[in-house]
Amino acid sequence: MPRTYAIRTFGCQMNEHDSSRAAGLLETIGYRPADSVETADLVLVNTCAVRENADNKLYGTLGHLRTLKAERGTTLVVGGCLAQKDGATVAEKAPWVDVVFGTHNLGSLPDLLLAADSATLPVVELVEQLESFPSALPAKRDVRHHAWVSISVGCNNSCSFCIVPSLRGPEVSRRVGDIVGEVQALVADDVVEVTLLGQNVNSYGRDLEVDGRAGRSLFADLLRALGSVPDLERVRFTSPHPRDFTLDVLDAMAETTNVCEHLHLPLQSGSDRLLKAMRRSYRAERYMDLVRRTRELMPEATLTTDIIVGFPGETDEDFAATMAVVEEARFEQAYTFKYSPRPGTDAAMMVDDFVDDAIVTTRYHALEALTRRHSLESHQRLIGSTQELLVQSPSKTDPTRLSGYTRGHHLVHLPADDRFAPGDLVTTEIREASTNYMIGSPAIDVRRTRAGRATEAALARGEGWQIRHLPPTDPAPESATRRRLPVLPG
Repeated sequence: MPRTYAIRTFGCQMNEHDSSRAAGLLETIGYRPADSVETADLVLVNTCAVRENADNKLYGTLGHLRTLKAERGTTLVVGGCLAQKDGATVAEKAPWVDVVFGTHNLGSLPDLLLAADSATLPVVELVEQLESFPSALPAKRDVRHHAWVSISVGCNNSCSFCIVPSLRGPEVSRRVGDIVGEVQALVADDVVEVTLLGQNVNSYGRDLEVDGRAGRSLFADLLRALGSVPDLERVRFTSPHPRDFTLDVLDAMAETTNVCEHLHLPLQSGSDRLLKAMRRSYRAERYMDLVRRTRELMPEATLTTDIIVGFPGETDEDFAATMAVVEEARFEQAYTFKYSPRPGTDAAMMVDDFVDDAIVTTRYHALEALTRRHSLESHQRLIGSTQELLVQSPSKTDPTRLSGYTRGHHLVHLPADDRFAPGDLVTTEIREASTNYMIGSPAIDVRRTRAGRATEAALARGEGWQIRHLPPTDPAPESATRRRLPVLPG
């Protein structure tokens, strides 16, 4: 009987992408998905070092898994950003862990598991430079219709609050042809939507030499190239940096039919003084110029953002400047965060400038109230319109409904119907609106996809709508030099 695995992922979409590659590696060497963490023979925790209380979340999880290990002999693996940052500390604080690896050596996972069978535990391997693109590794998706596609890894920025550059390394881009080749392979495997990932997608390609020259962003070129991939319905991307955002990207978005009208553009603060302290390399007016240009080129585009409240030294005037920008931009959705110091960052050293928590909380609630009002108003404006949804899943709260996203990334619930399944494209009329979602009419039109038909067939067989086990997707073209993976003895 094959051994089983479960993966717990904390953090960003890049971690989700890496987890899909880790799952692909595990399935390549004979593992199969477990029904739950409690029944798995191996549990991999893919960690985050950016989100608040990341270390507490990890060690709380490992404390729970220690009991499983004692009872069942579960193999415990820790990877990701916090492992890259604190690898030795993880081994000291949780010596019952079997394997610890970082952000640069995901491909070593099978070898590390073999070593853990015979070595003194834990086996810890951290490297300082990327060994190979994660996209050169096999992938295991949870759903048929969507895939994450990494276009670059690392970051060349130096935001004072962010630890990512020290954990992911300098930016390294994949070739356009390799990315297009991976997307074509995914479409052949029933994918209809891809999300392009990079710490800063707008600087993609500047490290690549094209026609004897380097230093030019190739992101607009990449979007246009993906526009010609047959049967690829939707292209999304995250996240751009306002400093590097060029108008040719907006032109490519407006002119490439399968690129969705959704732009996530992190603001972080509307105060020029704080933006300078954050080392964000743009100012509020530059940001608003991008917002205005986006609205001009794509009037129906959805704009979303990230905002930090209570960055060290934030005054009432600084916060008022942020509120003013938010009021003018009227984001459809904003992810707002109270500042929390990240060890190893410059901002964490600004202890004398930390803002009182009560003040931060008051400002946070005021900003949240404003952004939630804008979200509700943007949804209310769509009542009576028809929207095409890519159906994602059954509703989490109502089994009589399915949930999907518009091209603008609005969440819509609509009545379930035996004419379609997750992965299909459905047109609905928006009937009701709330802050976080909308309610659609019964389907007006249905466009079936291979992904939807495959999900429908799985449901007819008594399987779930998510993928339980399929052979991992063939890796991207640049994987020709990938070493042979060992097969663990069963």
